[in-house]
This record gives sequence, structure tokens and C-alpha cells, in this order.
Amino acid sequence: MLDRRGPSLDFIRILVVEDDHGLCDVIAETLRFLGIRHIRTANDGGEAFEELIGQRPDMVLCDIDMEPVSGLDFLAKLRGVADRDVAETPVVFLTGNTEEMTVMRAKELAVNGFLAKPPRAGTIKTAINRCLGTVFD
Repeated sequence: MLDRRGPSLDFIRILVVEDDHGLCDVIAETLRFLGIRHIRTANDGGEAFEELIGQRPDMVLCDIDMEPVSGLDFLAKLRGVADRDVAETPVVFLTGNTEEMTVMRAKELAVNGFLAKPPRAGTIKTAINRCLGTVFD
């Protein structure tokens, strides 16, 4: 019998960057519900950059409004990395911030998308499929 299922999310590596620890836990739990097993977390953009360089995730889900290093500052630093494989890591912003200047700056930095907080499992899965170019089961 033909197996029509797509690839599994088991091997996807996701970095969640969120300074609200409770929301970070909810997002990580949602990712586990989707079948993602390789989840790392960071509390701000500085911590995220260290995780990214050390762990090389396939994708980053990142808050914008964080201290001391914001999501925008993290994305700017990431896009400036000489190693193209690292610099082009897909980043989706998790935010309630819809200020036009913030959205424009994120687009200038080649953000891969936006998800409203708190993100639902279906919207996260859609973002993963879009960013990684594969339809996962």
C-alpha cells in the first residue's frame, strides 16, 4: 500500500526565543504536541544567538519585544553572519506588536513571517511547512 504521509516533524530543530517563561513553556509544549522533539529555548536575542550558533536549529520562533536584546536586534545580527547557511535560518516573529515601523523593519531584515501570540498549533505547523518548504505530517 502506498504511504501518502509526508515527512515527520521528529527531526526538526526549533529554537523558541521568548522572555515570558510561561508562554515559552506553552509554545514548547505545543511544538511537542506537533511531534517536534528537538526544542531549545532562549530568554532574549543575545541568548538566542549563542544557542543558534551552537545548535544550528532549522527554524527560530522569536518574540520581538525583549530586553536586553530584542528580536529585531537578534535578526539583524543573524542576517549579518558570514556563513550563509546560518544567516538564512528562517525566523518567524511571535508578537502582538503590529506597529508599522516594527513590521517594516522586520521585513527589511527578511523575517520569514509573523504569528500572533499565543500561537495555535495549526498556525505554527503552517509556518514550519512554509519556512522549510515541506509539508510535514
